[in-house]
Amino acid sequence: MAMAGDVKLGQLTKYLFSAPSWPVSLLIMIVLGLVIDGAIARVWVQLPFSGTLAFTIPAIAAFVLTKPIIDFSGKTMTWNRSALLALSCTVFGVIITFASLAGGIRYLPLFYGISLGFVFGLRLFVLVAISDYRVPRMILPAVTQSGVGVIAGWFLFSPGWVAFALILHVVFGLGFAILVWLIERPLYRAFRIRGLAFVNAFVANMTDGSKKEMEDFFRDIGEEIYVPQVCLFFRRAAKKPVLFTVPNLHPGPMGEIGGGNLPKLIHDRMTKEETLVPHGCASHDFNLVSENEIDKVIAAIEASKKDCAYDPGATPSRSITCGTVKILYQRFGNSILMISTRSPEMTEDLDYSIGLAIMAEGHRWFPHVAFVDAHNCMTDLSSAVLPATLTATEYQKGAAGAMESCSNAPLAPFKVGYARRHLPYSRDEGFGDLGVQVMVVETAGQKTAYVLFDGNNMAGGVREALCEKIRTLVDATEVMTTDTHVVNTITGKNPVGLTIPAETFLPLVMDTVREAIADLGDAECAATTAQCEHVVVFGSNRISQLASTVNAMLIFVAPLSLAMLLLAFLLSLAAYVVLV
Repeated sequence: MAMAGDVKLGQLTKYLFSAPSWPVSLLIMIVLGLVIDGAIARVWVQLPFSGTLAFTIPAIAAFVLTKPIIDFSGKTMTWNRSALLALSCTVFGVIITFASLAGGIRYLPLFYGISLGFVFGLRLFVLVAISDYRVPRMILPAVTQSGVGVIAGWFLFSPGWVAFALILHVVFGLGFAILVWLIERPLYRAFRIRGLAFVNAFVANMTDGSKKEMEDFFRDIGEEIYVPQVCLFFRRAAKKPVLFTVPNLHPGPMGEIGGGNLPKLIHDRMTKEETLVPHGCASHDFNLVSENEIDKVIAAIEASKKDCAYDPGATPSRSITCGTVKILYQRFGNSILMISTRSPEMTEDLDYSIGLAIMAEGHRWFPHVAFVDAHNCMTDLSSAVLPATLTATEYQKGAAGAMESCSNAPLAPFKVGYARRHLPYSRDEGFGDLGVQVMVVETAGQKTAYVLFDGNNMAGGVREALCEKIRTLVDATEVMTTDTHVVNTITGKNPVGLTIPAETFLPLVMDTVREAIADLGDAECAATTAQCEHVVVFGSNRISQLASTVNAMLIFVAPLSLAMLLLAFLLSLAAYVVLV
């Protein structure tokens, strides 16, 4: 299968890295200046040039001034990034300047001037990318390093050289500004958005957790959708009710952005019930553009449960296999719950249309069809399952077989037990805020455990290891994840069991299952299909379109940059001949 846009977009994270601590960068700047001073000490009379004056002092000035200037403009910049940018530009400046020695010392002023122009252009480009996409606002912080370098050149060379250096600032500044325009043009023409505005928002989120700018960006590209959400309300005598609700929305794109924490936010808002929020049929196209969109989901759930009718009957759970797809299913009154998996094959997002087709066909037998993607086996980053593929057909045939087989099955009284446990692991280790939740259903002498981890998928083999042990306490079980994306900020691969081995947290899971069994009480079920309306999400195929555009842009960045630099260099030579 061709790699989908969300996977391609995720692979762009290979270009991300963390800046080293600013004292390290500062120390390297100082040492580099002193090394240059020592190297030219013997020719000081013939070459009145100081490494500290020409390189270290401008770098330190840029390091000290850049962050306050950017912060004053309302944007963000860390000291570590400021120091790394100053150091990187210093290294480029040294390389360009001392390339002149290949032709003789007389070319030193020319190449030092070129280095300052290049440093200004490079700083402008980087600051526009990571802080503020509006070029005019970044001119002042960009010129801090090269501007102090021009002052140093005033003392080292001649007053006429200063005019030459300033012209090179204009040449390189315009060159990099045009490069920014060319990079942004495809995204602007295709989506009327500025790509660097997204990069700014992403950096701000990674720096200080700011969500507003990214969510504003996503809202600009978003579209409204209308999706059903099936809910199973379990009423229990003298015990808190349990809600099992299946959203056909995606808990993404990452961290707390958009609907990244969708399962927990629904759980926390439904205060009258113990709420489980497994993963329905939705890909990254159905990422919420803002956390505020969850209010519409909550309103739909609350509206659906008014005047709903409860039924005291359920069937024992059964399982069915169709090709690579396995489905655990159980009927509750006039509804059916199905949990699907392909483990040990890759179990990933199902396109919404597949879930909608299953629900529509299921209406032949049941008015309410809850279909869950267990999302419980990750072998690698993978594309969503699309309609009309072999895998999609297996899901649909398996679901149809499950629904037909229990449509006329006799119902019996049932009990429901619930337990939740916070696991002592972090988001970085693959565990979301809800920990693990267990709902146990007992009917006709059979116990079935529905185990839900707040995480984004499971490492291969973890599901099998957990199910094997849990079946020592119950007759049937399936393990699911919510697909929460709070565990993902830089990469989409952080499944349950990858960092923390299954045997480490298995005892806690087993204790939670025991607590749910001990909590069993007589229950009735009322099923509803909530209509979530006017929910703003990324939009169908929008991720693929964005990814294709971005990847196409990256192909042309290198040759465009090289062409701009070559043109600027030629213009620099022409200006040197005329002015110096």
